[in-house]
Amino acid sequence: MEEREAKRPRLNPAPLLVFAHGAGAPSSSDWMIRWKNLLATATNAVDVITFDYPYLSGGKKGAPPKAEKLVDFHLQQVNKGVEKYPGHPVVLVGKSMGSRVGCMVAAKAGSHQIAAVICLGYPLKGSKGSLRDQTLLEVPVPTMFVQGTKDTMCPLDKLHSVVTKMPVKTSLHTIEGGDHSFKVPKKVLDKNSTTQESLELHAVNAIQLFLADSLCMQ
Repeated sequence: MEEREAKRPRLNPAPLLVFAHGAGAPSSSDWMIRWKNLLATATNAVDVITFDYPYLSGGKKGAPPKAEKLVDFHLQQVNKGVEKYPGHPVVLVGKSMGSRVGCMVAAKAGSHQIAAVICLGYPLKGSKGSLRDQTLLEVPVPTMFVQGTKDTMCPLDKLHSVVTKMPVKTSLHTIEGGDHSFKVPKKVLDKNSTTQESLELHAVNAIQLFLADSLCMQ
């Protein structure tokens, strides 16, 4: 008998993902496009909405303001998505700075509007070495972290410490040898007999399983 590949559990209704970029590259960057496609396929989302914060919109190359100043604009994008896809659970996904702002949006909007948060390379360590942990402690919904083990902006021991204090369901998926954007050196890939693509697929599959578990509990 022909064996069939195991199917991922489908979420019903399908989630709506609102995906925010990091500080230095817009939603049109190669990284964002690749991960948008990965997330769309893995989660069977009704849509993966991306957008540019005002300081990068229209091809501008400005420096980002404080994360707190981006919350209202981010929430506007969420509301637009909710209007277009009513009844679908909203999952906030963010790359680096976008994940931090997403956590702030979740805290402001509350669990009645946001179902979960996915942080791709959360920037726990601030520019002056301080920990940006208070935002995480205020998130009211299930939260997952995907982190490279060599990410200098997020020491894993510090993240573990913060995660244990969060009052919600959490999960941490690590990419061995990955940097802040999950890029793994070739020598590490060869040593572990794997590929960059395989590691990223494993990560998005873990995200899908986390969402299947978290959203079904609500």
